[in-house]
Amino acid sequence: MDENLDLDVVDLDSESETLEVADFLARFGLGFEERPDYAVVLRLAGKMAGTGSFKGEVLRNLAVRDDLRGLGLTKTLVTALMREQTRRGIVHFFVFTKPGNAHMFSELGFKEIAGAPRLASLLETGIGSLGQWCRETAEAVSGLPSPRAALVMNCNPYTLGHEALIEKASRENEAVLVLVVREDLSFFPFADRFRLVEEGAEKFQNVRVLPSGRYIISQATFPTYFLKEEDRAEARSALDLGLFAEKIAPALAISRRYAGEEPLCPLTRKYNEAMLKILPPKGVEVVVTPRVTAGEKIISATYVREAFQKRDWAALADLAPKNTIDYLRSLAKEDPGRPEPEKSDRPPRRPGDALNRNSQTGRPEDPGAT
Repeated sequence: MDENLDLDVVDLDSESETLEVADFLARFGLGFEERPDYAVVLRLAGKMAGTGSFKGEVLRNLAVRDDLRGLGLTKTLVTALMREQTRRGIVHFFVFTKPGNAHMFSELGFKEIAGAPRLASLLETGIGSLGQWCRETAEAVSGLPSPRAALVMNCNPYTLGHEALIEKASRENEAVLVLVVREDLSFFPFADRFRLVEEGAEKFQNVRVLPSGRYIISQATFPTYFLKEEDRAEARSALDLGLFAEKIAPALAISRRYAGEEPLCPLTRKYNEAMLKILPPKGVEVVVTPRVTAGEKIISATYVREAFQKRDWAALADLAPKNTIDYLRSLAKEDPGRPEPEKSDRPPRRPGDALNRNSQTGRPEDPGAT
């Protein structure tokens, strides 16, 4: 390293240091709104020459002054960040960049695995890869016939809507893969969400429940920090769905993907629209189904969470299967929180009522699991 070049760790609790980084990144059209796990700056003769950070496996916010390009400063930043990631036990790395900059990271050992034309490229390196994940997952489901259908679900938590959608896919296909979003950014932790789906899907002999891994609906496939607001939804969908259609679906013999229609969330609705646009030309049929309802109310994990926070067990009986309700009751015992609400005047729910109202359709809370 040049004797006039210093590498400093950013104190993320220091307003002055983070503002300095944010102002520097703004010159390159990059944002610094979301707090990273770690950040560094390069200074040449005391002046900021470049910066970079990471959050989990994702390298981000990489920028070098235009007048210093070609001096290997990007490599210096990436090497410093990856060294710290490795020290923290991270051995697989993603980087997002604009398509015109992808070659710089290819020279550092990264391989491009997905792209959104004009907007973003996603590259990876390290131990574990997309190819390895596809091979291992394909081996795990090798006993199932093909072609297969797929559902990508967050299940936060598992509801009667999720159950109905799985039942519909199971009835209409020889084999179904349910990919539960692994990202632990939900109200309920991944391990609990995954277990509830596994328990709920046990009754369907042709259904296999799997973790989504790092390549489906993750921080890696949904970048935001270097995209303009108006471009974010398009890039998110193009990266995630392009990766699914071009790499994951062929590896897992997936020819059909199910999702529930979305009357509430605009982002999820756009994701569904993108599915219908992106997947069919690449050989994956998209089946979007109406939501299951309980009376006049749609079944949504949002409403399940609201009812749980109120400890409204009568309302939950119309929204969630028994295993989810048992799970929620166990949580309530650990943290009593609100007192039990007054008993509801509604008649008791008969087993299967919510499904029987619309057994031909189903709707996950977050279709496409956005």
